[in-house]
Amino acid sequence: MQVILLERIAKLGQMGDTVRVRDGYARNFLLPQGKALRANKANMQRFENERAQLEARNLERRQEAEAVAAKLDGESMIMIRSAGETGQLYGSVSTRDIADGLTAAGFTVGRAQVELRTPIKTIGLHNVLILLHPEVEVGVTVNVARSEDEAVRQAAGEDLTAPEQDIFEFEEDEEEGEGEGEVAEGSEAEATEEAVAEEEEA
Repeated sequence: MQVILLERIAKLGQMGDTVRVRDGYARNFLLPQGKALRANKANMQRFENERAQLEARNLERRQEAEAVAAKLDGESMIMIRSAGETGQLYGSVSTRDIADGLTAAGFTVGRAQVELRTPIKTIGLHNVLILLHPEVEVGVTVNVARSEDEAVRQAAGEDLTAPEQDIFEFEEDEEEGEGEGEVAEGSEAEATEEAVAEEEEA
């Protein structure tokens, strides 16, 4: 289906462009969301008549989005979740969770504005893109942790997903060292006994 874009659509085109898209994408998203019109003579004339108004409205929305972006860009939010020792979440963090978290922090963001290809399923710092406007996007950091304390440690650069094996390995080294010492002491005792025996025979 051919449509006339009423705003910029990423990877598709700019306002006023006539592009061909899949029928389902047009019917289920572009047309009901008011982002495009079917490309026919009547709608092309309608677009030209309303072009100045559409451009003015787009400019106003973009300026509003830029104002929000100035405050939101680089923002960090903490999400506390249950996870295993390797950092794998027992659940996940979805676009709705992130949108709700940003709304609670005072930003008006809908789940459709959160660019997240797959849900977050591990603890750590995750960079997420927020689409405030077709021409304005910002990045936020989602700090997923098992506790507030771990969130602080992760923010400081600590990796909490690696299993803790250092202490175990150190203890093994000590045990190996002790075994070597016992063997050495046994050898020295045997050598001394042999020397005494030789003196008595002489």
